[in-house]
Amino acid sequence: MASLLHTEGEFMKRAGVVFATAAAALLISSPAYADWPPGSDADNLGNEAACDIPYESAFKFHIYFNSGQNGAYRNIGWAVYNFDALRPGDGHDHPLKYCITGGSRPLPGSGQKIKNNAASGENEHYKYTARVHYNSGYKGPYDAMAPYQHIDRFRNVYNQNASFLWA
Repeated sequence: MASLLHTEGEFMKRAGVVFATAAAALLISSPAYADWPPGSDADNLGNEAACDIPYESAFKFHIYFNSGQNGAYRNIGWAVYNFDALRPGDGHDHPLKYCITGGSRPLPGSGQKIKNNAASGENEHYKYTARVHYNSGYKGPYDAMAPYQHIDRFRNVYNQNASFLWA
């Protein structure tokens, strides 16, 4: 009986085709914003670092629902022009929301929108100042946090915050 694969080279070619087909299927099934470059709204929305424990996150700005860095939080890695309208490339605007944390007893603010709903923040970046602005588009009054600084209660944008910028 003749072998279906006559040579090792033919086996390797067929194995490569199977691998390439599987890889293509995986890419097609991934969310549309997964292909967007780092630094985009998609990264702030879909990156796992956004909901890591703040001091373990690769994203170095942490915004909190309650004063004193308490309640629900969201880690932000890139500038956000409008907390209520991030555009990951799927044709729709998406609000940035607090992570759902706390298990069976969710922390206050879990899952709520961040826009006009933040009380405190913390900047763990070694180099850049973090600014939370009153208006979308990095406009209006803002609270600034130098590297490694936190604000227990925003002075200028307490529950009136619409955008974030590294400066």
